[in-house]
Amino acid sequence: MPTYRDNRPNPDALLQRVQREAAQAERGRLRIYFGSSAGVGKTFAMLAAARKLQSEGAALLVGVVETHGRSDTAALVDGLPLLPQKEIEYRGNTLKEFDLDAALAAKPPLILVDELAHSNVPGSRHPKRWQDVEELLAAGIDVFSTLNVQHLESLNDVVGGITGIRVNETLPDTFFDSADEVVLVDVPADELLARLKAGKVYVAEKAGQAAQNFFRKGNLMALRELALRRTANRVEDEVQAYRSEQAIAGVWKTEAALLCGVGPDAGAELVVRSAARLANQLNVEWHAAYVETPALQRRSEAERERILRTLKLAQELGATTAVLTAHDGAQGLIAYARSHNLSRLVIGRARPGTRLPWIRGLHELAARQAPDIDILEIGRSERGSESPASVGVEIRSDDAQRTPLRYYVLTVAACALTALLLTPLRNYFDLANIAMVFLLVVALLAVRLGRGPAVLAAFVSVAAFDFFFVSPRMSFAVSDVQYLVTFVVMLAVGLIIGQMTASLRFQASVALSREERSRALFEFAREMSTVLEVSTLIGMAQTAVAREFRAEAVLLVIDTHSQLQLPKPVGDVDIGTAQWAFDRNQPAGLGTDTLPGSPFLYLPLKTSMRTRGVLAVKPATVRFLLIPEQRRQLETFGALIAIALERVHYIEVAQEAVLRIESERLRNSLLSALSHDLRTPLAVLYGLAETLPLTAPPLSQAQRIVADAIQVEAKRMGALVNNLLDMARIQSGEIHLNLQWQPVEEVVGTALAASKTLLAGHCIETHLAAGLPLVRYDAVLIERVLCNLLENAAKYTLAGSTVSVGAAPEGNMLRVSVADNGRGLVAGQEEAIFEKFARGEKESDKPGVGLGLAICRAIVSAHGGRIWAEPASATGATFCFTLPLGVPPKVPEEPAE
Repeated sequence: MPTYRDNRPNPDALLQRVQREAAQAERGRLRIYFGSSAGVGKTFAMLAAARKLQSEGAALLVGVVETHGRSDTAALVDGLPLLPQKEIEYRGNTLKEFDLDAALAAKPPLILVDELAHSNVPGSRHPKRWQDVEELLAAGIDVFSTLNVQHLESLNDVVGGITGIRVNETLPDTFFDSADEVVLVDVPADELLARLKAGKVYVAEKAGQAAQNFFRKGNLMALRELALRRTANRVEDEVQAYRSEQAIAGVWKTEAALLCGVGPDAGAELVVRSAARLANQLNVEWHAAYVETPALQRRSEAERERILRTLKLAQELGATTAVLTAHDGAQGLIAYARSHNLSRLVIGRARPGTRLPWIRGLHELAARQAPDIDILEIGRSERGSESPASVGVEIRSDDAQRTPLRYYVLTVAACALTALLLTPLRNYFDLANIAMVFLLVVALLAVRLGRGPAVLAAFVSVAAFDFFFVSPRMSFAVSDVQYLVTFVVMLAVGLIIGQMTASLRFQASVALSREERSRALFEFAREMSTVLEVSTLIGMAQTAVAREFRAEAVLLVIDTHSQLQLPKPVGDVDIGTAQWAFDRNQPAGLGTDTLPGSPFLYLPLKTSMRTRGVLAVKPATVRFLLIPEQRRQLETFGALIAIALERVHYIEVAQEAVLRIESERLRNSLLSALSHDLRTPLAVLYGLAETLPLTAPPLSQAQRIVADAIQVEAKRMGALVNNLLDMARIQSGEIHLNLQWQPVEEVVGTALAASKTLLAGHCIETHLAAGLPLVRYDAVLIERVLCNLLENAAKYTLAGSTVSVGAAPEGNMLRVSVADNGRGLVAGQEEAIFEKFARGEKESDKPGVGLGLAICRAIVSAHGGRIWAEPASATGATFCFTLPLGVPPKVPEEPAE
């Protein structure tokens, strides 16, 4: 009966694919022109493709293109619509940069953004240009861009080792891999050097220097190889994804990747080493897989440990290892090779005499099942103990030796007991029914004892049926030839039932093991999702790991200084090894190359943000952690613990944020209530103090001094209450700007006049640049900022000191400064003094509650500016703030008389 392969796609995978395609449809598409170095023609190819699209009627926009003085490249730019670049002031220079906001506002179907790894000028929205491109893609805009291989983050150190030059501008490989298209632009090294000499790469003054440093023939050939390999890897991933989406079962020999079949005997190490050498020679990836078949399920402990050591050796030699389960070795290996598109299978040649003549070898079965896969046999050594072994299916004759002898004794006893019980009933039962009972016994023995006893039971049952129930009874003679057919059919049915039952028993055992692992992960994930405290999480995690892996488990978490802390004294845990694993994000201890003699395995708990701790595990038996499935299960437990630690951390952060918000809200409510309730009595007090000198009889000199003091203090208290009220209003979002175009000189003059009393005894200087433009601001609020800064300068400087006010354009901003020559700022407090209730001196007789500078920052920020403090050139401090300049409206000219 023919066998049909089910190539229907997985419904869950199909749903995920549809959802992914729906999300991708809303994003723009990214095409990267990828090359080995500058000068290969990436920008030229990008512009040529853009001009072709434009000639076909497509709309596009050139966001930024770097021609580097190349005339042929500049010629391609002519005629293409250009996006004006924005100017950014940086360290006294005006630099041009890609205008992301303008590109998003224009929203063209396609935009060209050259040099994907470019670092933006400080002050831009994103530090890197590829982040600008990501925002364009999220807005649904298609992007063409360029990239050199040396700018990939994963190859940065490799390129640095080749060229001796470390590239600082890099982008993540994940962004490169997420591109929809990668177009390789390739030029041979000799041709690129010729282009460099002809001035087609750099201008003449730079070409000679580049030829002596970066542009050497060896460097260019190595970079070209890296670019070709990186592109090939990407194409391979695309091919594999296509095969998976289309459910293609056949192997496409696009890459000579290897699969090594790991056998159960000692010679498997020779096969693994030979496969590793072959993979090295071909410079390809390779996999090593061991197939657990029913025939190999009952191998001894020593043999199973040897298999695990062989798998570990393959992993150390660079292989991707796997333990598979299948009815026979060939089936498991072929299925794995097809799923991973591995075109070559490496196996060990079986020694003569290890199997019966009618049993096919692994290479024969594999060749029959997969004629499209190349099969390489590794020759055995002369020493028999080192002969390579094949995988499971070739060793079926060993099954009887692996099954305990008592199983066969029980089988014979069960068949004899069946015959004994059925003998009195032979006159009442038909022979067909008696045969069915024997077949039932064969099936039961196969379920309980396995394949070998089932085969023996089939033969013994047929013999017992013939001897005790078929005429002439008590002999193996047969009176009717038709009974021979009955015996053959009965034997065949018994063997088939035994084979199928034993296979189902094996599959049930494997499924049960997987189900237990999945259930353990599910329960552990559910437990971790409900934990809200770190101490509870530590206890639950240690208990769960110890229970699941039959090991001692210790969870070390970090403190506020990123140092690991033991939850309790543990004798065998080495905090130094744990810290090493934490610092380097690498496992250490048992089963690794770092301190393998340690009784503990130290696993770093890595998350997307940072490493949250280390899980130390001490198994009861070393072999337990050598099993790949157990190791992966442990690593999954570690990942769940890390995610839970990160979640608890952010829960604590959120709780602290909520507490701060509530505290801030309560404080603002109190400030608003107090300020409103205090304003009326303070106004009354100020008015009474002001009218006291007008009362009759006239006040004496002492009384007049007291009245003046009351008036001054009431005025100062009123100013403090106004500050409290303003801060409460700003925090509640009730600040409204009355923006008008007006000169800065006016607000500086009014602020100096309002602060005249405070600045008495100080020398005032103004440094206002000539021809200051009009600025759009709220005059009342900016005057308040200047008054607070002037008051601050007068408060913290001695009488006779100099306070200067300056204003001058700086790029697209107007910079206003208030400087003094007092004691200056405390180092490290430049930002802290702008916090609410922060004062320049904690214990001081200076009046105020520390709200002036906080109010200044809120007002300046509302205007779209920035305020900061910095030390003055000699002594003292300078407070600066900026206001956007903008473009003032044109004033209509007065008509001539």
